[in-house]
Amino acid sequence: MKKLYKSLSLLILLLSLGALLACGKNTPADKDVGKDAVISEGASKEEISDKEKAGEDEAGPTDESKGTGDKNQPADGDKIASDEAAGKDAAGEEETAENIRDISAAELVSEIKIGWNLGNTLDATGGAGIGSETSWGNPFTTREMIDAVKEAGFNTLRLPTTWEKHLGPAPDYKIDKAWLERVRTIVDYGIENDMFVIINMHHEDWHFPSYDNYESAKAILTSVWAQIAQEFAGYDEHLIFEGMNEPRMKGTQFEWTGGNEEGRDVVNLLNADFVETIRNSGGNNAKRHLMIPTYAASSDPRTWNDFVIPEDDKLIISIHAYTPYNFALNKSGTSVWSLDNANDTREIDYLMENLYNNFVSQGHPVIIGEFGAMDKNNNLESRAAWSEYYVKKAKEKGIPCIWWDNGAFFGGGELFGLLDRRQLSWKYPEVVNALMKGLE
Repeated sequence: MKKLYKSLSLLILLLSLGALLACGKNTPADKDVGKDAVISEGASKEEISDKEKAGEDEAGPTDESKGTGDKNQPADGDKIASDEAAGKDAAGEEETAENIRDISAAELVSEIKIGWNLGNTLDATGGAGIGSETSWGNPFTTREMIDAVKEAGFNTLRLPTTWEKHLGPAPDYKIDKAWLERVRTIVDYGIENDMFVIINMHHEDWHFPSYDNYESAKAILTSVWAQIAQEFAGYDEHLIFEGMNEPRMKGTQFEWTGGNEEGRDVVNLLNADFVETIRNSGGNNAKRHLMIPTYAASSDPRTWNDFVIPEDDKLIISIHAYTPYNFALNKSGTSVWSLDNANDTREIDYLMENLYNNFVSQGHPVIIGEFGAMDKNNNLESRAAWSEYYVKKAKEKGIPCIWWDNGAFFGGGELFGLLDRRQLSWKYPEVVNALMKGLE
């Protein structure tokens, strides 16, 4: 009897376990979760793999600094690790998109006080490779130089940069990696000083604004700017791109006389190509502030009549104005300027009124990207008086100005130097003080 009882108990236990197992096996939720988990894991691996490959091909070593890669991720693609990595990528992209303020160009320009050009340096065209930086006589740029500029009161750094001799062949026009890294290093000197930094294309011969040359110029401009935009895609609103520098018909009768209809039209077309390229380049570039020049960046109102400004609330008009010409730029002109002489002040007044009426009052902010008065036989008193008045009148109209400093202090050239970059001292502190006084 005891044996029969034990056998019946064992049979009942086995039947109960079988029923439980059958119920568990047929649970739909568990089955669906398992299938989805496999698909999800596979998708995560594939997506992360594609991102890593894209990062290696397109961004190179900058990925690590942007936090888009995780070198310690398990090789077996564990799902939790994969999901965390994907989450980090998404968060990184979101952070990049958020760290640029979505403000109008007018708001941004109101924060720019006064600037300084690192002239005759990255824009120099001699030498080879990164050695071209010193080919026009200035030393390699150091952090200490930019520190000195910021300490003097300048909150904007313009980096005139020539790219054409640092490009590979068509159709890619790939920028030399060492050159791009060198530009980025100097950009960071300014950014780390909490300055606004402007990158441009400076002494480029390929953008001659004619209909015959337009397609060729467009190809180079859009290819090179796409690469620059990708390199700096994560920078915030402190970095500004300037499409071209003084685009004009070099060597013709139209070079400095306001251009002709064809030249001005092609400049408009290239400006539009530049804006479209940056806006489609990803990262923070959808909100990047951009500077576009008139023909030759001219302050002559004749070049403004058919100037076309693309529809975009983050565009700034780029103007260069060494005014009055006979005092500020013409080596054969006068070395004297006086606040008491109405003829001396009139041209500056006229310039600022014109810029305000034609652009600023119409909602299009202006930056005078180059201005200055060269040294003429140590006419320091006149230069200081001119500097204060020029900046004061520009400030009244909401137009910031950027001094052209080419590092030149002697010789027969254009002597616009202020900062002695080797000694890290201001050669003409009276002019610097006058510039700052004009802001008061």
